[in-house]
Amino acid sequence: MSEEKIRVLIVDDQRLMREGLRIILEGAPDIELVGEAENGLSALQIAESQEPDVILMDIRMPVLDGIAATERVLQQALKRPRILLLTTFDTPELVIEGMRAGASGYLLKDCSAEELCTAIRAVARGQILLQASSAAQLLASLQTKPVAAAPLSVAEQLGLTTRELEVLRLVTLGQSNTEIAAALFVSDATVKTHINHIFSKLGARNRSQAIIKARQLGLSRE
Repeated sequence: MSEEKIRVLIVDDQRLMREGLRIILEGAPDIELVGEAENGLSALQIAESQEPDVILMDIRMPVLDGIAATERVLQQALKRPRILLLTTFDTPELVIEGMRAGASGYLLKDCSAEELCTAIRAVARGQILLQASSAAQLLASLQTKPVAAAPLSVAEQLGLTTRELEVLRLVTLGQSNTEIAAALFVSDATVKTHINHIFSKLGARNRSQAIIKARQLGLSRE
C-alpha cells in the first residue's frame, strides 16, 4: 500500500457532494479515484469490477442505503475494501449500525479535506477511525444500555480460552496491541494471534464489532 496509490470509490446520492469529494481526492498524490456511484446498488457493481481499497460510503441513499450496501459489499467482494462512512448525522445509533455492518470508520461530512485524506489513509492501513464525538456517543450509548451479566459458560460456548477472554476485555478498554502485550508480558505477535482468534469466534470483522459483541454478551470488563 505504501508504493501503490490507494484506490477509492465515492458513493453518494448528491452530485455536488461527489464532485466536491472528487476534487479533494484528485489533489492527493497517493490516492486514485476509481469510480463514483449514486446509490448502494451501483456501488456493489463498481466495487466488484474496480476492487477499490477504500469506499467513501454515504449512509442515507435511495435504492440501497449505505449501511446495507456496506454489509453486502463485504459479503460479496473477492477483495474486501475498507469502508469509511460519510454522513451529516452524528448519532450513536448510526455509528453502531455502521460498525456492525463492517465499516472501518465514520466521518462527518463537515470534516476538512485534510481530515478526509488522513482518514482514508488510516482505514487503508487497517485502522478503525471514529471522530471523537462519535466515539464518545458510541460508548455512552453502550453504557446506558446494560445487558444481563453473562455466566462464564458464554465464553466457553464461544470457544474463548481464558487468555483470549483476558485479551478481549483489554480490547474493550481501548488498549492497543502493544499496550495489551505489555500488560500480559507477551509479544505483539502473540496478541495479534489472540485477537484474530477472538474475531473468528465472535464473528467480528474488526475491533469495534468485537467490543460491541463483548458488551452485548456481558464479556467486557466494567
